[in-house]
Amino acid sequence: MRNHTLVTTFILLGLTEDRKWQIVIFLFLLITYLLSITGNLTIILLTLLDSQLKTPMYFFLQKFSFLEISLTSTCIPRFLVSIVTMDKTISIEACLTQLFAAFVFGIAQFFLLAVMSYDRYVAICKPLHYTTIMNPRVCTLLFGTCCLIALLAICPGVIVSLRMEFCNNIIEHFLCDYAPILQLSCDDTRFMQLINFVFAIIILLITLALVISSYGKIISTILRFPSAQQKKKAFSTCSSHMIVISISYGSCIFMYVKPSAEERIAFNKGIAILTTSIAPVLNPFIYTLRNKQVKEALKDVIKKFTSATSK
Repeated sequence: MRNHTLVTTFILLGLTEDRKWQIVIFLFLLITYLLSITGNLTIILLTLLDSQLKTPMYFFLQKFSFLEISLTSTCIPRFLVSIVTMDKTISIEACLTQLFAAFVFGIAQFFLLAVMSYDRYVAICKPLHYTTIMNPRVCTLLFGTCCLIALLAICPGVIVSLRMEFCNNIIEHFLCDYAPILQLSCDDTRFMQLINFVFAIIILLITLALVISSYGKIISTILRFPSAQQKKKAFSTCSSHMIVISISYGSCIFMYVKPSAEERIAFNKGIAILTTSIAPVLNPFIYTLRNKQVKEALKDVIKKFTSATSK
């Protein structure tokens, strides 16, 4: 029999032990969290209230904003509380809940990005059939499928993790991530690291292949447009989505696609900040600042609100 102490709680070391830097980090993350909630809630409300935004593209954008809020709310508030209270402990159950919730929202985002690429492909390459193909039922089914795939993808990890025994309780991170947790296991986790690597590769490659396939056909179609104005307008509708795709895939390729859980954990903390805090702030601004319809809808809502309050 193995002789080891039963671990019931983990200690999240955070980003730094320096109290002055902790204050700076707290203020930065609090501001970005509030901005991300405000920005994504604004997009959700606009797509619900404005009749001009009742299209498949904005339906998916609304769901993407919901996933952004869910992801950042899973990771950031708890870390902010730990900085204020200086309590770095977290129960194993709470840690695993945070881990798998973040994975569900993150994986669903990747498949939703692929769906959004397909939506742009249908809109540009098959405009006459767009409303028929991307009808409300199909849009709802596609989003539901993204969430279902995410839930099924984490099931093996959930089953294995619930049976793991831990010989250490110090996590070198500010949130519960799979790689640092594997390092605490009493068992040999090399096979689990390999499985984690394979799953990350499969999810990223499948969704990336779908995105590249859609945009390859989109670019091919746009280049055949007769006028420069048509080309500019078509590229404009896709540019925001392509920027978000670059941020999402770039950060996660660095973060998860590596065979060893022991490599570059300090580097991964920075990538985790980008994924869970900075990206959810940038995405609403990317979509609103580059989209005339969203900006017009925002102006209309503000006008209606100010006129209602002035009466």
